[in-house]
Amino acid sequence: MKKNKRQSSTKKTLLRLFDYISSFKILLFIAVISTILSTIFMLVAPKVMGLATTSIHQSVIKGISIDMSYIGYVCVVLLVLYGVSALFEFVQGRVLVKLTQGIIYQMRRDVSEKVDKIPLSFFDKHQIGDLLSRMTNDISNVAVTLRQAINQLLSAIVQVVGIVIMMLLISPSLTVVSLVVIPVSFLAVSQITKKSQVYFRRQWSELGDLNGHIEEMFSGDLVVKSFNYQDRSVERFDVINEKLYDSTRRAEFLSGMVMPVMNFVSNIGYVFVAALGGMKVITGTIDLGDVQAFIQYSKQFNRPIAQTAEILNVIQSTVAASERVFEFLDAEEEVEDVKHAIPLNSSKGKIDFENVKFGYDADKLVIKDLSLDVPVGSTIAIVGPTGAGKTTLVNLLMRFYDVSSGEIKLDRENIKNYKRSDLRQRYGMVLQDTWLFKGTIAENIGYGKEDATREEIVMAAKAAYCDGFIRTLPDGYDTMLNEDATNISQGQKQLLTIARAILTNPDMMILDEATSSVDTRTEKLIQKAMDKVMQGRTSFVIAHRLSTIVNADMVLVMVEGDIVEKGSHNELMALNGFYTQLYNSQFEE
Repeated sequence: MKKNKRQSSTKKTLLRLFDYISSFKILLFIAVISTILSTIFMLVAPKVMGLATTSIHQSVIKGISIDMSYIGYVCVVLLVLYGVSALFEFVQGRVLVKLTQGIIYQMRRDVSEKVDKIPLSFFDKHQIGDLLSRMTNDISNVAVTLRQAINQLLSAIVQVVGIVIMMLLISPSLTVVSLVVIPVSFLAVSQITKKSQVYFRRQWSELGDLNGHIEEMFSGDLVVKSFNYQDRSVERFDVINEKLYDSTRRAEFLSGMVMPVMNFVSNIGYVFVAALGGMKVITGTIDLGDVQAFIQYSKQFNRPIAQTAEILNVIQSTVAASERVFEFLDAEEEVEDVKHAIPLNSSKGKIDFENVKFGYDADKLVIKDLSLDVPVGSTIAIVGPTGAGKTTLVNLLMRFYDVSSGEIKLDRENIKNYKRSDLRQRYGMVLQDTWLFKGTIAENIGYGKEDATREEIVMAAKAAYCDGFIRTLPDGYDTMLNEDATNISQGQKQLLTIARAILTNPDMMILDEATSSVDTRTEKLIQKAMDKVMQGRTSFVIAHRLSTIVNADMVLVMVEGDIVEKGSHNELMALNGFYTQLYNSQFEE
């Protein structure tokens, strides 16, 4: 059963690769024609060379002088044949490069487009390093091996057909002797390739695991060293690397056996052809030149057979890498926006939760039954212990996840009736985990507004109280941040993300522990700035520092997905309940 499933999977993968190839029919046609013409001119050469050998042999037997003019004519013809063959082979190579790179370009574009369609839940369940390996190593391997496979496959097919025709024209009986070895060769090769295919699949899977581990250790280098995890990290690397080494060694060893086996079998056939051909020359049933040409064809015939065996190994590597890419392309996508989505160019900010239930797993609800009326322009603070569902609530607002049941409404309309892009454009978002990319500080602040001017960027920076530190940097707003923005502090990174949110001038704001990485003094400055930004806007604030949300219009206290208390800060303190305990615990000596 497993074997049939694997064969079915390989067949489907090859068909999908052919779909990519079929998009470049003209290039494929040119490559095929070039291969045919190159092979024809190359195959005619041994027959022409045999004419010269026969002429010399006949002259020696008859005791007459060798006709050098005829020999010279034959040499000129051979030069032309080999030259034209090389020219068409060059054309084939250039075309195949363009063909395979076009296929890989299309594949990379499909992967890039797929990333935007995959729900957040997919990335929660997959290792980032492994996904990066699929998008880089696997696609690059497809590019290299696909060109090699197409080139060898086209050449092998045309050569086999052409050589068999030329051999039959010279001697059908010798041809039969040469063809007997083919079934033996393929039987031996098929047994080898079946075993090597398993290890090629393991090789690319374990390479993804290795890249995933490396990415995690590099991105978390500070934590690794803080907890003295270096030795265990190396041990884990060694385990994965050992598995990769073993699978790669086995795959390469088995694939390397193909050529020795092919050569052994073909050499046996070559011995029989030489012996039988010599006997025919002695009996006068065939010319010496024809035997010479046939032996050349026999040797050439073994080459495409051996190429075919190599192709099987190359295709296995191509299939193994392609399967991982296609697995990503086949991942379940976000539910598409409704066909007739309601335009959302602006929003008043009226939000309603009606009997909302949600769970990351179907059998385990995080939000159990939430109903909430959020007035326009109000500031809603969400507090509670870790894992209470605070960030989940934000994910539902932004439609990073869709509710399991119930409705979330914006301006009295179910948010599913809006396009996700329109909905998210109405929010400004500042997260606890900052994200900055390699680029200037100005580019990072202006990320949320494509046509932002320098003046707007500077104003946003001043509003977020980061203009001062930016101007102290060597290049000011043109200071280049590295990939992880480690050349500025964590607090400064947080300020830049706040400035980025301010610049977008959103209708609603979401602050998820936005001030968690700044000092108390800076926190107060940011709080003043955010108060201005949130004024008149519906805002959701997730905070562990309860002192930052005492002025919120409503505080929601969440415990295990349920709102156990809600009201203003003073009202909740008067209840002397869970919120009061939570608040007082932060100020106990």
